[in-house]
Amino acid sequence: MKFDLSEEQSLLRDATADLMTGDCTLENNRQVAEASGEGFSRAHWKQLAELGYLGLLAGESVGGQGLGAVELAVVCHEMGKVCFPGPYLDVLIAARALEDSGSADDIVRAIVAGDEIVVAAHRDRVWPNDEATLAFAGDHLSGAAYFVPFGSSADRLLVVAGDNTVLADGPFDTEPMETAEEMTRLSEVRFDNPARRLGDRALAHALTDLTAVGVAAHALGLCESAMQRTVSYSRERETFGRPIGANQALQHRMADMLVEAESARSIVYHAAWSVAAGADDAGLVAASARAFAVSAARAIAEESIQMHGGNGFTWEYDVHCFLKRALTLEHHPISQGDALGRALDKFSQSFAA
Repeated sequence: MKFDLSEEQSLLRDATADLMTGDCTLENNRQVAEASGEGFSRAHWKQLAELGYLGLLAGESVGGQGLGAVELAVVCHEMGKVCFPGPYLDVLIAARALEDSGSADDIVRAIVAGDEIVVAAHRDRVWPNDEATLAFAGDHLSGAAYFVPFGSSADRLLVVAGDNTVLADGPFDTEPMETAEEMTRLSEVRFDNPARRLGDRALAHALTDLTAVGVAAHALGLCESAMQRTVSYSRERETFGRPIGANQALQHRMADMLVEAESARSIVYHAAWSVAAGADDAGLVAASARAFAVSAARAIAEESIQMHGGNGFTWEYDVHCFLKRALTLEHHPISQGDALGRALDKFSQSFAA
């Protein structure tokens, strides 16, 4: 099977790449994250809205673009190259879930316009054996959610409470949770808020495959950017009068990085196509793509730091950002285990049939 982007998808890729290499370079993103308590730029967020990126997955009836998994992969791929900060993927998924509920179109329009930030809160405990406290009753939500991405910036939260998916109205009582990465903010959110039911828990979990594609594509961007910076550094850094890239042992290691990155590219875009086409094994492929791409991103980032020598461990160089983002993606709040479990169940049922 030969897969290539359509003309429209190629234009989207090029436009996103231009945006990321303009005001949203990795160096600028680091400065924004270090200077802003929110961890991202509201000016950049408004720019994303004006260019239509916040409505990428939303339908045209609510002001969106009505695009799908391949386009999501294209955008997240480019964002991953610069470790773009902010809840972009989480907001897109929340907006899509709200639209699917059929009862929150006004809020989706506000999200697409950049006027509101809504993310999903899936984790109701820190450790598996902890007792969940989230409870929804009488249009009121109580309890706590954990590892909520950019929860302190959210105007509303899409919350899975028991068998319900509910929309909770802010403001929220939040407490920062430690992260490995400066450009990601996670919060513990303690609820005592009005909320309304949108559907059962399946509403929030139905988009896990799409989320897995976005995470995998973001990891692919990390792979490529870390590798490219390592190759460039190997041409510039000299020892004993010649570039370190002339060392055959290092060439072998960079070749291994290329194999990892190209393999990740293949599985990520295959997963995006599978989800977009509604393939029977889409869930399994998406979960596999996420697992492979994130693992590859971590391996390449670690290798990149090693090949930068002592400089790789310094704050001034940017390569540590790729490793930190890869570690963050490994623990993205939407559970990969749930996605893989459901995918395997569906796959086994097809064999039984």
